[in-house]
Amino acid sequence: MKNFALIGAAGYIAPRHLRAIKDTGNNLVAAMDINDSVGIMDSHFPEAEFFTEFEDFTAFVEDQALQGNKLDYISICSPNYLHAPHMKYALKNGIDVICEKPLVLHSEDMDILKDYEQKYGAKVNSILQLRLHPSIIALKEKVAAAPADKVFDVDLTYMTSRGKWYMKSWKGFDHKSGGVATNIGVHFYDMLHFIFGELKSNEVHFRDEKTASGYLEYERARVKWFLSIDSNNLPENAVKGEKLTYRSITINDGENTEELEFSGGFTDLHTQSYQNVLAGNGFGIDENRIAIETVEDIRVQDVVEAGEKAHPLLSKVL
Repeated sequence: MKNFALIGAAGYIAPRHLRAIKDTGNNLVAAMDINDSVGIMDSHFPEAEFFTEFEDFTAFVEDQALQGNKLDYISICSPNYLHAPHMKYALKNGIDVICEKPLVLHSEDMDILKDYEQKYGAKVNSILQLRLHPSIIALKEKVAAAPADKVFDVDLTYMTSRGKWYMKSWKGFDHKSGGVATNIGVHFYDMLHFIFGELKSNEVHFRDEKTASGYLEYERARVKWFLSIDSNNLPENAVKGEKLTYRSITINDGENTEELEFSGGFTDLHTQSYQNVLAGNGFGIDENRIAIETVEDIRVQDVVEAGEKAHPLLSKVL
């Protein structure tokens, strides 16, 4: 049984980590969050210590280590801009990390984290659960089996409507969340790289606080993408169905167009991620590099005319 701590226990994604720690037969020793709405812990680890101040949390972790009860892992579900400092704290104390995406906001932080790994002998593991999804794995195998010169045309559309609270939370500030493309899109960019190979070209055709759209070219794919948290951009078929979220990935191989269906199958992917980490097969810093560099470029580069590379929904925001 491994001993865990969790930073960000009140966040949206924390319950998946709590369940994964429990389902893999391990123990949560302590949790920390500046917010105290963490009743979810009672369903998993009611005996775990809880702190609302990071200083109190770190003092407890270090006291435990002096008493021979050193943690094995710290799971990090804190706001995006805090991932790097929280990982550095864990690594500096020789504790392995399991961190939510985006791993970091700035690509240079990955190099610094690798230095921390080497110096302190601890390891960063990340949650890249789409790489474990059966539909994604099947598509990767299909692409790999296609003729080497085959380049696929992909339309990626993801809209997840958010209320007024979103822009007032840390998620609404680019320096804290990385903006829409980072906060809701980073795992899609990782998935595209995972399936279609190295990134060759990256254009941004629209970017504001709620929506971003552009074009990516990989070794094996040309991708038009559109991401938004604005319900006004939902396509008619989604509005008529009164859905607040719309997700579509279509792949054309030059002869047929098919839609990638991966709405289901998510429930156990965090647990599977933990199983892989515990077996020594987690996704490390280097696996995150392309996706982090992709969203960093999307965030800072100039917006250009789309022309024939425009996503079908781009006209909604121009």
